[in-house]
Amino acid sequence: MSNTPNSWFHCGRCGSLFLSDAGDLDDRTCSECGRNPSLGLEAAPPTPGPLPQTPSTAPPEREKHPTRKRKKSHFMLKLVLAWTAVLILIVVGARKLFHQGTTERQTESTSISLDSETRAEEITFQNEVGPLSHQTFSEFLAASTPEERNQFVLTPITTASRMARFYSLNPLTHIDPASLTLANSEVLNLPGGRALETLWITQDGRQLDAVFAQEGGEWRIDWDHFVRFSDFPWRLFLAGSGEPTGEFRLLARERLADERKDADTVSIVLYAPRFGSLIETGLQSPEFLIPRASENGKLLDGAFKLEREGKRPFGVQLPNANPEGLIRVRVKVRRIEEALGRRFELEKVIACHWYSVDEPGVGIQNP
Repeated sequence: MSNTPNSWFHCGRCGSLFLSDAGDLDDRTCSECGRNPSLGLEAAPPTPGPLPQTPSTAPPEREKHPTRKRKKSHFMLKLVLAWTAVLILIVVGARKLFHQGTTERQTESTSISLDSETRAEEITFQNEVGPLSHQTFSEFLAASTPEERNQFVLTPITTASRMARFYSLNPLTHIDPASLTLANSEVLNLPGGRALETLWITQDGRQLDAVFAQEGGEWRIDWDHFVRFSDFPWRLFLAGSGEPTGEFRLLARERLADERKDADTVSIVLYAPRFGSLIETGLQSPEFLIPRASENGKLLDGAFKLEREGKRPFGVQLPNANPEGLIRVRVKVRRIEEALGRRFELEKVIACHWYSVDEPGVGIQNP
């Protein structure tokens, strides 16, 4: 009998508990299955190798590199194409901007060149025509009778009758030509050709504006413009004298321009100018209401707009010598006598200036 104490053990083969000597492990056997209870004494099962890959398994590492390279190549190609397109757009845009800038500079340069040439021509014109006009004006003012003055005016044959009628109602003003000083002059581009508009000042402070145009090889004065010719004196016409209808050269002022800017009518009053003064006005007329949509209304609107912008009919560069807010007009007015009183009707705005041309001098903008 052995002196080694017994102990309980667990069989690794069948799972039973058995009592056995605690001595040598190699000789111990399970009392139930008769086998060595230790699992470590048998040969360890072979270590399983790597599982074989199936078609669904990821491709070998060596096959992934070409895919990455192809994706990278496609990305780089797209990037290069995108940058190429951007560069093309930049180049095309830059060329267009350069071309546009060059065209604008060329246009501006051409415009400046044309303006310079035009101004040079106008200065040459004034230098040539100025002395001839001065001589005509001096001889006209020195003449002592309307018949003598008639030889220095435009269209003397047709003007003679108007001169006789005018001077029968207005005194013949005598001005010493030696007292004249030329204050300003500018080229006036009228529909019939170039003219010269001048502003003179006398020693006693009177201001005279005169226009000269060429006719028959001579530079003659626009007499109707110079004397502000009207068929009848305006103050006498307003008082009821003379024919019921007449043509007048007057100054017009718009009433309540801001307050009535949206009204259907233009409200104006008319004044007779004072000879020798560019700022004094005569008797004011009653109010005239002219439909804004009519031709007369459009002409007046256009002329008042020019005045507000500091411009003149026909684009003349001579400063506006009228009182502020007033424009020059040539109009046909009818006087109507009624039982309740006298009233006046503006029949036609012939022109928005005093020159002897029928063109209105301002454009009409149709809606």
